[in-house]
Amino acid sequence: MTQLRALPRETVVTDLYADMFELAPVSLWLEDYSGLKSLFDQWREEGVVHLRAFLRQNPARVADCSRRIQLLQVNRRTLELFGARDLEHLKANLHDVFRDDMFDQHVEELVQLWNGQTHFRSQTVNYTLQGQRLSISLNANILPGHEQDWSRVLLAIEDTTERTRAEKALRHSELQAKGLFEHSPVSLWLEDFSGIKGLLAEVREQGVENFRTFLDVHPEFVTRCMLEIRVLDINRQTVDTFRAPDKATLLAHTDKIFRDDMRANFAEQLVDLWHGRLFQQREVVNYSLDGEKVHVYLQFSVMPGHEERWDQVLVSLTDITARKKAEAYLEYLGMHDALTGLRNRSFFSDELNRLDRRGPWPVSVVIIDLNNLKGVNDESGHAGGDALLRRVGEILRKAVERPATASRIGGDEFALLLPGVDLRGCEHLVEQVHELLALNNQFHAGGTQVSLSIGAATSKDNERLETVVHRADQRMYAAKRDHYIRQGRDRRGAVLTTD
Repeated sequence: MTQLRALPRETVVTDLYADMFELAPVSLWLEDYSGLKSLFDQWREEGVVHLRAFLRQNPARVADCSRRIQLLQVNRRTLELFGARDLEHLKANLHDVFRDDMFDQHVEELVQLWNGQTHFRSQTVNYTLQGQRLSISLNANILPGHEQDWSRVLLAIEDTTERTRAEKALRHSELQAKGLFEHSPVSLWLEDFSGIKGLLAEVREQGVENFRTFLDVHPEFVTRCMLEIRVLDINRQTVDTFRAPDKATLLAHTDKIFRDDMRANFAEQLVDLWHGRLFQQREVVNYSLDGEKVHVYLQFSVMPGHEERWDQVLVSLTDITARKKAEAYLEYLGMHDALTGLRNRSFFSDELNRLDRRGPWPVSVVIIDLNNLKGVNDESGHAGGDALLRRVGEILRKAVERPATASRIGGDEFALLLPGVDLRGCEHLVEQVHELLALNNQFHAGGTQVSLSIGAATSKDNERLETVVHRADQRMYAAKRDHYIRQGRDRRGAVLTTD
């Protein structure tokens, strides 16, 4: 409705309903559509069938329709809503009320009447006389007894501006939240834990007080709870983190993601929930669909407003795999020699103290020194010496098996710790070292030969391991002296005595 022609004011509402009309809490308009009815009849005679297309072909025809509508009366609420002093003020400014973006909806209102409906409705826009935009809900009915000529049509207009604004803000907020969820740089899972809440309630009803003990006795309960988790949604980063082709594939194979040591972590999660901790944080291990470990920092939170049912839980998983690998590597470097791959002196000292406290007994110690390392460094440079040290590392790694350990404890000095190995076992291992040394030298026949001085000792009753190491060290030095005395006749020297 872009323009309305007003009739002179007259009494068009019976006295019986005048007060109800005037005092109604919604805006009411009484209008005469008989001119519009005549125009529609004319167009039908001219062969118009599809009014919507007919009007859109020439928008001026919509203005023709509006001019055929006559405003008869409005109520007090209408004047207040549109900022009019009185009916005449409103009539004189209807072009400011019906304008701009109400065109499409007005066409749809006209189409409803064209199609034979005696009522029509729409969600459209009007404007106050001061220019304020109003979102309105319009309901119109041809009054009973006027169906043939449309001379009395009652329109009810409800101001929905605030509601529309709130709905728009809510939709914007929802879209923003959805966007933040979908494009978050961390893996997000929206889950339903209501089934788990029900299972925990059942356990409480059974009189269980110590839930951790209950889980120890009934480990199958953890599995039952895991099966009750319903995944409502996941974001794009989740698909990438767990190396899935798409969401559907990932959700169909969650058993491959949450397995093995995840069960123990989930049990701890249940214990926290039992004690009412609805926000949790911990580091856990999951698995990608290709079987690789994924270390994640898990944050679990029951969403606000869902504390009673736990039917919406947000789980965020930050991939910390790179950090864990870096920590593992740093830990490795802290306990290993980078050149040979053997354990380092720090590990040797810690392990020696541990064995001194706990055993198992007896403990044998082998101290090994690489002969003539300085000469090789002088002749071939440190690269040549490093190559020999790496070859010693290869020999000793092959010689020992857990729980025995091999460490580089100095520049050219190495130590083997053999827990639970007696003198005879120690002698056998030294023989293995000699055999591996011979094979290594044979493999490198065209290069520098590795020569080792070896001293060994086995603990006696109540003897400190520091003393055993000292005894083995002294025997290594004795073997080294013999080596240099016999140098050129025997490539190796060893002193093994019966302790």
